[in-house]
Amino acid sequence: MTSPMKFCQSCGMPLSQDPLGGGRNADGTRSDHFCSFCYLDGAFVDPDMTAQDMQTLCSGKLRDHGTLALLAWLKTRHIPHLERWRDAA
Repeated sequence: MTSPMKFCQSCGMPLSQDPLGGGRNADGTRSDHFCSFCYLDGAFVDPDMTAQDMQTLCSGKLRDHGTLALLAWLKTRHIPHLERWRDAA
């Protein structure tokens, strides 16, 4: 089953690239909003993380996988607008 949301609403990763098929809610069901790197057992893996922390983490991961720094920045600049961060200003 394909998720109606195409990207993790915490880090922006395409949910189709999540090796576990998405994060897990507290009842064990798959989350349609968050990936397994960000959300497990109904809670965020790092609940104290800020949107800026997530941008830094994701940009670093992208660069580790060979993405140029400018492109990594471009790919992560939308993170503060994702569902997890919208009201957390």
